[in-house]
Amino acid sequence: MGRLPAAALPGIITMKRNFGMSSRQLALWPLLLTIALLLGGCSRNDPQVALEAATQRLQENIEAKNTSAVMDQLHGEFLARQSLDREWARRTMTLLFLRHRNVRVIALSKSSWVDPVVSSRGHSEAQIALTGAEGLIPDSARHYAVRLEWWLEDGEWKLGRLDWE
Repeated sequence: MGRLPAAALPGIITMKRNFGMSSRQLALWPLLLTIALLLGGCSRNDPQVALEAATQRLQENIEAKNTSAVMDQLHGEFLARQSLDREWARRTMTLLFLRHRNVRVIALSKSSWVDPVVSSRGHSEAQIALTGAEGLIPDSARHYAVRLEWWLEDGEWKLGRLDWE
């Protein structure tokens, strides 16, 4: 095997490689990695994100007049106003959807949170306007303050309780 001459060794030892990044750019990597890890905590598996998505999906399903999709979001033990069950919800939606060609749920304000004590419970509160119309202009509009209690079942938020004023 060929040996390198002794005179070549100092050049090899002091040889610098340029990796295309300055020391300043390398110093930013820990910061960028930290930001990426924090944002990674906001994934779809985050119960808060999933809860907010469930409330949005409920609004979209009502506006699409998709009774079966709304019913799929209701827990088996769903109650509205402490006594109105799933069958009442189905009948009420059917009547609303037959009465109005266009149904809109306008969230004036909304807030959702996962219960800090019982993580399988979530809550949403909203000020909404529920409108119905035969054409473009609503011929019916009502304002409600609604409170929803969601129950996490098999990794999916289901609406367990509904109340309004």
